[in-house]
Parts: sequence; structure tokens; C-alpha cells
Amino acid sequence: MNERGPAFQELPPDMAGQDEFARAVSLVEALLFASAGPVTASSIVGLLREQGLEAQADSPGAVLDGVAQRYRGHAVELQAISGGWQFRTRAVFGPALARVIERPRRLSQGTLEALAIVAYHQPCTRVEIETIRGVRLGQSILDTLLEEGLITPKGRKEVPGRPVLWGTTPQFLKLFGLASLADLPRREELLFEPSSDGAGTGLEDTIQPS
Repeated sequence: MNERGPAFQELPPDMAGQDEFARAVSLVEALLFASAGPVTASSIVGLLREQGLEAQADSPGAVLDGVAQRYRGHAVELQAISGGWQFRTRAVFGPALARVIERPRRLSQGTLEALAIVAYHQPCTRVEIETIRGVRLGQSILDTLLEEGLITPKGRKEVPGRPVLWGTTPQFLKLFGLASLADLPRREELLFEPSSDGAGTGLEDTIQPS
């Protein structure tokens, strides 16, 4: 026999007249705000089933659409991030907030280049990263990517020496606002050659965390 979790203790007066679909939307909205990271479809379905909203649990996409509709015209929006959903500030407000909100650690040009290579060629070895970049991969760059949780070992390549294979993590998707690796910019959009004015590669502006 299925056990349900505790239901609403008492709905606020302005929510008392909600039908089951509106209740489901409110529940998922609350879950999204209460969660520190992206909320998965299985979490949404589980919550709705616990509350006896079986029909809505069978159509989580429709419930998510309902949540998104509530925030049309607002400064925040529902986004698909790293295999789940999360509320995020609309990009248009980024410049206004940049001076008052602490930004994530800014990655160096070399670190971004190494990370981009891993993202597009994973799983790949350290030697393969160095071959593509054309320069040695410093240990400090590898340490930074590991400390930030952006790459992780993905096994070992079956060649002499069995070097470690590296790939990206869910944290990589979350940091760069990607639902999956399929949402990465096209490779031709990433500029690795120095610009004529010596201002750098342009890679920082292309895939710097939002």
C-alpha cells in the first residue's frame, strides 16, 4: 500500500479555491524555490504522487508549463538546467546586478580553454588536451577544474600507461546554464586564436558563467 506524505495543513485564503492542477503548480513552484539545485522530473512526480495528485503526476511537463506561465513578464524565469529545472534571473538583468552581487570565481583563459576541450572531446586524456591546445596543461589548471567540480575522472584509456580520461560534471552544466551538453555553443563560436589587438581569445566572454 502506498503511503502519502503530509498534505497541506491549511491553504492560505487566496489559494483555498484552487483546483487540483493549480494546487500541483503551487506545489512544484514551492519545491523549486525550496531546492538549492535543479529539480528533477522524478522529484516532481514523487511530490505530486505523495499529495494524491495522480493525474498531474502523470503529466509533469504540463505542470511545469503552468509554473512557467505564472512567471511570464517577471524578472525570473523557469529554465532547464543540468537535467532538471530551476528558477533563474533573466539574462537581461545581469548587467544591472553585476555590481551588487558577488560573481562566481572567474576562470582564467587557459582554464577555460582546457575546460572547453574537455567539454567537446570528452572523455579525453591530459595528453590529448595538451595536443589540442598546443601547450602543456599546468597542474594548477587541472587542480582548479577539479576544485570547482567542473571535471571528473571517467575511467582510464586502454593504452600503455592507462591514462585517466576526463569529462565534465553536472556542476559544469549548472554553472554555465546548460540543460545538457547538446546546448553547448557550436565549436566555431569558440575563438582560440589570439585577437589582433592582443586582447585575448574571446573565449572568456563566450562561455563565462552567467
